[in-house]
Amino acid sequence: MATYEIVPNLSEGRDAATIDAAIHAAEGAGARVLHRTSDPVHHRSVLTIAGSASAVLDAAVALAGVAAERIDLREHRGVHPRIGALDVLPFVPLQGGSMEEAVSLAHAAGTRIWERYRIPSFFYAHAAHSPERRLLANVRRGEFEGLTARFADPAWHPDRGDIAAHPSAGAIAIGARPILIAFNIELADGDLSIARAIAKQLRERDGGLRTLRALGLRLRDDLVQLSLNVTDYRATPLHRIVELVRGLARAHGTRVVRSELIGLMPREAAAAAASYYLGVSPPKPESISNS
Repeated sequence: MATYEIVPNLSEGRDAATIDAAIHAAEGAGARVLHRTSDPVHHRSVLTIAGSASAVLDAAVALAGVAAERIDLREHRGVHPRIGALDVLPFVPLQGGSMEEAVSLAHAAGTRIWERYRIPSFFYAHAAHSPERRLLANVRRGEFEGLTARFADPAWHPDRGDIAAHPSAGAIAIGARPILIAFNIELADGDLSIARAIAKQLRERDGGLRTLRALGLRLRDDLVQLSLNVTDYRATPLHRIVELVRGLARAHGTRVVRSELIGLMPREAAAAAASYYLGVSPPKPESISNS
């Protein structure tokens, strides 16, 4: 049986009871929750959920219902951009799965969520219907507060649903994509322009690394963050990114404080980073434990 993963990003990072309810809904649909992480500054939580095609589809629809019931974006404030209570919903093929099926699941989720909860959605990445919607950053531009203006533009009507955003839950970016690594790097500086400048130098859409998405965010008055999505960890290994950021940070008169993994990552990526920093030969795939 093919296995798929969903990695829902919920616009709630402070109320553990809401995330507990989301996990209960996903597990009640027959999927397995592998990991959860919440950040109160981003005001965002990321779940990693796996199961059969039908289980992750049912879990995705159930999660949308929990988010719509418990999250009101009219009162939501966090540093991370968002358009919806259930903000991002990617479907990822794992063992035995195919991208074609992941696209079908993404489209089915959009349809079922609209029919049940009246929340519109945009399709991005491999599920996109147009090149302009492939990049998540394009879909999320203007955030929740800009949805009314965006829906007024015929070029940005939702892929599922009518042109009225849900009043409190907004819209959802639903996609199909390969495995990616969500990875943050913090800098010992409060100057947001430094983080944004480094992000612009690094990210693909501004001519940087071809498989990297990057945002600069302020966490505190003395701390900024590079929020990174590594879309091909073999082409752009984590240690390369970290060392590039170290050099760019020094050029701006600051330094790296720490890095942070959001969700899970493949063992191969962890082994490559450990190999680089420990100075040992990369382990063969069969020598990496599955436990």
